Amino acid sequence: MKLTYRLAALSLLIATPLPPFAATINAVMYKNPQCSCCESYANYLEHNGFKVDIKPVNNLSQISSDAGVPADLEGCHTLIVDGYVVDGLVPVEIVKKLLTERPAISGITLAGMPAGAPGMGGEKSETWTIYAFTKDGKAPTVYATE
Repeated sequence: MKLTYRLAALSLLIATPLPPFAATINAVMYKNPQCSCCESYANYLEHNGFKVDIKPVNNLSQISSDAGVPADLEGCHTLIVDGYVVDGLVPVEIVKKLLTERPAISGITLAGMPAGAPGMGGEKSETWTIYAFTKDGKAPTVYATE
């Protein structure tokens, strides 16, 4: 009887799929050395499945420009993740949406440093518009709002 019970339990274990484990998403963040909200944003990302390598730089505008971010839509840092550029304090759900959908764009950006955005203090007081951009000179388009 005990052997039958053990075999049944073993069969159940073998037949039961294991829960999926989310793979860590690696990213590199280029930021101004004096900006502290970027570390808060990196911490926010790391609490949501990312591993962020922070690189303080003194030429952030040039890095953003080289990545295709329109000058009037630059955020406070430039994140490179899985072949895409994420500029500014974009909410993690939208970053994950980008990585899942894999659109034919260079990246997305939330311009400026809006209050209440991940990594920023304060309360959200407006709708955020996250723009998609490409490197071919086409005008940015709205990717998401939040």
